Amino acid sequence: MAGGFPQGGDGGGRTADGVGIRTFPFPVERSVCGVGMQIAPMDPDRTWRADAPLDRLHRIDFHIVMLLDGGPLRHMIDFTEYEATAGDVLWIRPGQVHRFSRDAEYRGTVLAMQPGFLPRATVEATGLYRYDLPPLMRPGPARLAALRAASDQLRREYEDTETLPLSLHTAVLRHTLTAFLLRLAHLAAGSGDAARPAEDSVFALFREAVERDFATNHSVTAYADALGYSRRTLARVVRAAGGETPKAFIDRRVVLEAKRLLAHTDLPIGRVGAAVGFPDAANFSKFFQQHTDTAPAAFRAEHR
Repeated sequence: MAGGFPQGGDGGGRTADGVGIRTFPFPVERSVCGVGMQIAPMDPDRTWRADAPLDRLHRIDFHIVMLLDGGPLRHMIDFTEYEATAGDVLWIRPGQVHRFSRDAEYRGTVLAMQPGFLPRATVEATGLYRYDLPPLMRPGPARLAALRAASDQLRREYEDTETLPLSLHTAVLRHTLTAFLLRLAHLAAGSGDAARPAEDSVFALFREAVERDFATNHSVTAYADALGYSRRTLARVVRAAGGETPKAFIDRRVVLEAKRLLAHTDLPIGRVGAAVGFPDAANFSKFFQQHTDTAPAAFRAEHR
């Protein structure tokens, strides 16, 4: 497998108690000038570290966008195999479980973004954490040409360390990256079953809080109180943004993490439940079966 970039630090990754899903941190030490993004070509001569085989299942704590020049290839992201080819875009968001194809050559351009590199307004405008949107996008010729042009400009700015001091270099990168991501976000929204309305800032705060705290907090009231809004306000904005209740949103995130841990680790089922906020194994099993129509053990067996 050749994909080659970015290389994840020492290649070792990290796991929960040594038995969880391997998670690779953003390799900031490999960025030009240590900025919170990287952009580079993918080709067979730029390989991942031998001690970090990415054809094994793993996850990352940063964004990866692959603008492909080659293919076809298959890339697994959160229980779905995506078939991609030249001209397609794959967007893998922080925390998603994925796996590179062992035999495919990943050619094209890959962009890595560290969470926190862009300001909140940009994060909201570009939908960086719209996990409801599909990772695979197939732009038409005009949009693909525009994405490639924006990507090329971003790479030129990234590699230009001579004409500006670091503070201005970083600022220019943020603006150029934002322009690329706005195009990408527009494409991603159109790739779903239907374009969603622009996210309310309250929903963005709620979604961010759930992503951070879902393993310990399943209470709508607790989220509303922490954010300083009433349950009614929270219910209204979550319904407008995603067509579901706040409780359903929280439960869906808990179920996804439970699925990841059941399918891709050897954690005992009781410890999987504890990892997503259910210290009692029986309560976890009841919750999981209620939301998936499958017992945890059966789900694990189906995906092994």
